[in-house]
This record gives sequence, structure tokens and C-alpha cells, in this order.
Amino acid sequence: QVRLVESGGGSVQAGGSLRLSCAVSGYLSPNYYLAWFRQTPGKEREGVAVFTSGGGGVGYADSVVGRFTISLERAEDAEDTLSLRMNSLKPEDTAMYYCAASVWRYGGSWDVSATYDYWGQGTQVTVSS
Repeated sequence: QVRLVESGGGSVQAGGSLRLSCAVSGYLSPNYYLAWFRQTPGKEREGVAVFTSGGGGVGYADSVVGRFTISLERAEDAEDTLSLRMNSLKPEDTAMYYCAASVWRYGGSWDVSATYDYWGQGTQVTVSS
């Protein structure tokens, strides 16, 4: 079982920055994805950024390349922290942002929500123009 708890959302003006954090607890297999998704009303969840286990690197949606940075801080005796640093925010970045974990990353593409087994409760990001 994996538990994900997001924090760090809020309201910011266009051009500003925010940092989202996700506390990750529980067991992750050696072949996982940890990712950030976002969703606006009436739309499907969109994969924003992913951290891939085993040196698989990171990946980003085209819409956030160069502006968002994902990172994972491992902790031996405490929760891991998945972060998303968001710079140069745009109004179209406004969404509910979710942290997600896939315990078997070979089961699908990183940017497809069905690939993921666990989700956090979400944190709202609002960017005003």
C-alpha cells in the first residue's frame, strides 16, 4: 500500500512560481513511476511530469518543458518527497494537481492515468492573468 499526500498549492499571478510537494509512504517496487497529473473540470487528467525508478530519468509534458522540474528526495527512515517546481506559470496551468504512483511502470505509458495505482487527494493551483 502506498500513501500520497500533496501540499503547496495556491494562487499566484502569471509569471510566478510555486512548489508542490508530495509525501510518499509505503512500499514502492523497484520499477515504479511517480508522477504529477493535473485536471480541470470536464477534462481528463493530464500527465505533467514523471520520475522513473532505476535511473530511468524524468519526463515532461510538452506544455511544461523548460518551466517545470520534478525531483524525488529519498529518505531512509522517513517519507520520500516528490516535488514539482513550477516557474513562469501561465493561466492555462490552473488545475487541480495530483501526485500518483505506479508500482509496475511497464504496465503502460507514464502519461496515462490508468497506468497508476495510487493517487493523492489533490492540491489546487490557480494562476491569474
